[in-house]
Amino acid sequence: MQLTKVSFLVISCFLACGCKPEKSKSSDTIKSLGRVDQRLEEASGLVASTVNPGFLWTLNDSGNPPEVFLIDTHAKIRLICTLANVRNRDWEDIAIGPGPYDGRKYIYVADIGDNWAQHELKFIYRFEEPVLGSQKEVTITQYDTLILKMPDGKRDTETFLIDPLTSDLYLISKREDSVGLYTASYPFPKGVIVLRKMMTLPFTKIVAGSISQDGTQILLKDYEKVYYWQRTIRESLPGALTRKPTELPYEREQQGEAIAWSIKANEFYTLSEGARGTSGNLLVYKFKTTRKPE
Repeated sequence: MQLTKVSFLVISCFLACGCKPEKSKSSDTIKSLGRVDQRLEEASGLVASTVNPGFLWTLNDSGNPPEVFLIDTHAKIRLICTLANVRNRDWEDIAIGPGPYDGRKYIYVADIGDNWAQHELKFIYRFEEPVLGSQKEVTITQYDTLILKMPDGKRDTETFLIDPLTSDLYLISKREDSVGLYTASYPFPKGVIVLRKMMTLPFTKIVAGSISQDGTQILLKDYEKVYYWQRTIRESLPGALTRKPTELPYEREQQGEAIAWSIKANEFYTLSEGARGTSGNLLVYKFKTTRKPE
């Protein structure tokens, strides 16, 4: 509780001072890796695979089949996982984290979108990360369902994070002038999990985020910018987000709602939705930073 009060205080100072993110002074490079299959016309969410090095998991948002796609770094679909008896109400993000069995990695599919703020509950589907084999399509029948409820009413969220240092989950709201950061502590209980609001962030329209595998680098993005924070292993995620971020170079996309660190975290990927008959573009950003937590 002490941390939450401090977070609100520092963010209030951030807003009052009118602080703007610093522009990156690093030597960044941006490269297109290719356009994804038309089956990923509404890509929303991206995460680097941990058991399939060099591959990425992604999904489509609302109204599409309940499918999770494994793509390579040429943007080609290599595996489709269909969740049995699940509806894609508004899937918005995907992450990888722990689960029921130690030493295994699990995919978290976040059905958290709510454009009209009409749903009481949000759903997270968790299943063990599949290893790529000879099959091109598999059906996932064994998965857990986490049921989440916002503590302050119905609202739209599109960003879902798993903190590698604590295994806690985080949601970030989208539509407010200053968005909210919400959390639930690991291990997650059964039944409805009422999230805790940790802080308010001085951004709007946050649509995606990613935390590096070692937990020390954080990305958040809106439709026009990518924000970057460094973090020490001794501080909380809300604590790191109280600092002023660095704004990284970003090639604006058509409805870009997906971002992910690579496993080595020396580069990150973005993926956009398709537009006007063209499929989304997978981009990779390589960068070096000398900025340290203040």
